[in-house]
Amino acid sequence: MSVYPLVRLTSLRLPRLGLPAGWKAQPFHTVWPLALWMAVVSNLPLWQRVDLLTAAQAHRLPLLAGFGLLMVGAMVALLSLLAWPRVFKVVASTLVLVGAFNSHFMWQYGAVIDPTMFANVVHTDAREVRDLLSARLLVTVLLLAGPPLWWIWHRPLATRGWLPQTGRNLLGHLAGLALVVAMGLLCYQDLASLMRNHKDLRYMVNPLNTVYAGTRLATDLLPRQTSALLPVGEDAKLGATYARQARPPLLLVVVGETARAQNFGLNGYERATTPALARWQAEEGLVNFSQASSCGTNTLVSVPCIFSPLTRAQGGDRTPRHENLLDVLQRAGLAVLWIDNQAGCKGVCNRVPHASAGDQPVPGLCDGGECLDPAMLHGLDERLAELDPARSARGVVLVMHQMGSHGPAYFKRTPADRKPFQPECTSNTLSDCPHEQLVNAYDNTIAYTDHFLDLALQWLKARADGGVNDTGLIYMSDHGESLSENGLYLHGVPYALAPSQQTRVPMVTWLSLGLQSRDGISLDCVRSKADQAISHDNFFHTVLGLMDVQTSAHDPALDALLPCRSL
Repeated sequence: MSVYPLVRLTSLRLPRLGLPAGWKAQPFHTVWPLALWMAVVSNLPLWQRVDLLTAAQAHRLPLLAGFGLLMVGAMVALLSLLAWPRVFKVVASTLVLVGAFNSHFMWQYGAVIDPTMFANVVHTDAREVRDLLSARLLVTVLLLAGPPLWWIWHRPLATRGWLPQTGRNLLGHLAGLALVVAMGLLCYQDLASLMRNHKDLRYMVNPLNTVYAGTRLATDLLPRQTSALLPVGEDAKLGATYARQARPPLLLVVVGETARAQNFGLNGYERATTPALARWQAEEGLVNFSQASSCGTNTLVSVPCIFSPLTRAQGGDRTPRHENLLDVLQRAGLAVLWIDNQAGCKGVCNRVPHASAGDQPVPGLCDGGECLDPAMLHGLDERLAELDPARSARGVVLVMHQMGSHGPAYFKRTPADRKPFQPECTSNTLSDCPHEQLVNAYDNTIAYTDHFLDLALQWLKARADGGVNDTGLIYMSDHGESLSENGLYLHGVPYALAPSQQTRVPMVTWLSLGLQSRDGISLDCVRSKADQAISHDNFFHTVLGLMDVQTSAHDPALDALLPCRSL
C-alpha cells in the first residue's frame, strides 16, 4: 500500500481543536473563565474553611453561592484591568502560580497571606526556600496551575488599538465591580457576620490576598527607603558605674528563633527540654521569666521590635522609622557586635559591626551552607579583640541571632548525637508526620538551644571568674510556633488572630556577681518578679538600664530590672 496519502494527510495544517483557523481570542473572552477557575479551584483551602464554618447555618447555600460570585466579580475586575494582549498572559500566569503556591502553604501549614507574611516571603533566603520544597508542593502546583496555564498559553490573543482595548478593559472592570456590589448587597448580613467573626478569611482569598499584601508592603516601604531613620538617644552617655569600674561589662544578648514557652522545661513542660538551664537556675542564679510574650509572630516583625524604642502599641511592630537599641549603645561609647546564624538581622545591625556564623565555617558544625548555633561561639575571643579597643575597654554588648528551632525542617537544627527525643519527624511536610514525631523533632531543637546557652554561659562565667569582664546574659525568643494545634503549623498568623503558641516565648537572664554588684541588683528581687508579665516592649529599656546608659530615651516604667537596682 502506498504511504503517499498518509504523508499528504499528516502534512495538512489542521485548525486548533474547536476553533476556526486564524481565530484569536479577545482578552475579554479569557478573563471570565480564568476568574471562575481562580475563584473556585485556586481557593480550595478557603472553601474548605468556609464550608466548615457555615455547616450549621440555615442560609448556607445562598451564602456560599453569593460569596463565590462575589469572588468571581473581584477576579474579573482585577484581570480586566490587566487584559492587554502584550502583558496579559504573563500577568495572568503569575497570578495563577501565586494562587497555587498559596494554596499549598495554606493546606500544609494553615498559613494566611497578610502583609507581614508577604514581607517574610520577600526576605526568604535560599536556605529557607530549600527547607520548604517538597514533592507535594510540586504536585499541588501542577494540579492547580497546570490546566489554566496550558489554556492561557494555547489561546492566541487578538490585538487592537489602545483606545478600543481601553474601553473593553474598563467595561469588563465595571462589570466585575457590579457583580461584587450586587452579591455584597444580597448576602450582606451573612457575609458581614462571617468576615467579622473570622477575620483570617480575608487573608485566604487567592490571589487577591497577595495583590493586597504586596501593594501594602510597597506603599509602606518605598517612602521610607528614601528617608533617614529618626535618631534616638542623641543625649546617650555612660553612667557613674563606668568611672569606678574594675572590669568592663559584657552583656550577651541571645535572640532565640521560633522557641515557644509551652515547650520550655523551665516553664513546667513535662519533658526535660532545658536540663542545663535548670542546673544554672538551681546553682548559679539564672532567672526564668515564665510570662514573656512577643511583639510579632514572625522574625521580620519581632527582631526589629525587640530592639525598637517603641512598644508594640506605639508602632514597634511596623517598619522601623527610628534608630534602635544598638545605635544608642554605640552612641554612648560601648562596643557592639552582632553575630548572625539566621537570614540576617532585618536591618537592626546595619550600623554596627556584624558578622555571620558562616563567615568562618567550623568543621562539624557547618555543613551545606548552614551552621549549628554553637558555631557562633567559636573564635569569639578573637572576634571581640577585633573591636575598637577604646570602646571594648568601656563595655561590650554582643548579640547572637540563633537558628534555634527554625522550621519546618526541625530535624536539621540538631546534630545526630543531640536528639534525646525519638523517633523524630524527618520531613519538611509536617502534616505527613505523626504528631508525636513532630513534637519530638521540635523538642530536640529546644534541648539543643539549652545546650547552646549552657556553652555560652560557661564562656561568660569563665570571663567573669578570670577577671576579664562583669558578664551577663539575656535570652529571649523572637516568636513561638504552632505544631498542628487548631490545624496550624509554623508561625506568622496575624497577631490579633495568633494563638498563644505563637506569641508566648521563653526568656531567661543570668548576671555574674560582678555585674550584680556594679548595678546594685538584688537577685532575690529579680526572682520575685519572674512570674510577672514581660514582653519585647521591655527589652530596649531594660538593657539600657542594665548597661547604665543614661538617656532620655530610657523609660523607667518599662525597665523590668529597675525596681531591683539600688544604683
